Amino acid sequence: MRNVAPTKTSLLNLKSELQFALLGYELLDQKRNILIVELLNLIDQAVDFQEKVDKLLADAYTNLQKAVLDMGKRNVLQLSSAVNIKSSIKIKHRRIMGVQLPVVESSFEEHPPYYSPSGTSFWVDYSLEAFKSALANMGRLAELKISIMRLAQEVKKTVRKVNALEKIAIPDLKETVTFIQNRLEENERDMIILMKQVKNRLEKRRKTG
Repeated sequence: MRNVAPTKTSLLNLKSELQFALLGYELLDQKRNILIVELLNLIDQAVDFQEKVDKLLADAYTNLQKAVLDMGKRNVLQLSSAVNIKSSIKIKHRRIMGVQLPVVESSFEEHPPYYSPSGTSFWVDYSLEAFKSALANMGRLAELKISIMRLAQEVKKTVRKVNALEKIAIPDLKETVTFIQNRLEENERDMIILMKQVKNRLEKRRKTG
């Protein structure tokens, strides 16, 4: 309970502060719930993208090994040096409940053909496409993982604020408000009794006078 003077002014100020704390608690509680829903959604997406990236990389390396078996390691190395693909990543941002989250956009600039189809194993093409897809999905996966970390941190901070209001600030304000109300009511009762006593004495003096 707060150590404040039990006056009507204090009571009005504390009631106003209590209303503000209750509103803040309600808004923070809504924010926490929205963030948790978004966080769980991103976690589900991240799991899916992680599995997708793992499969694409596994396929890419498997196809590359098959190409090596078909053409020989030296020929595959020569072909790889002829591949001219430039990748670029753009990072934008979006906001959820005040939290800034990244948006990763991957793109490729290609200049085919890189080699003659004649004498080239089709596994090379399969491997190339799988590596490109894996790279694009890795950008999205990185976006999701960073977003998850930032949202998790914000959820943690919001939960601390909600708990502080729910378990400390609001109960403390309610207790203080109740104490001052009771004290003021007690003072009012004492004043009424005192006024009655004064009135009775005055009446007695009039009768005896």
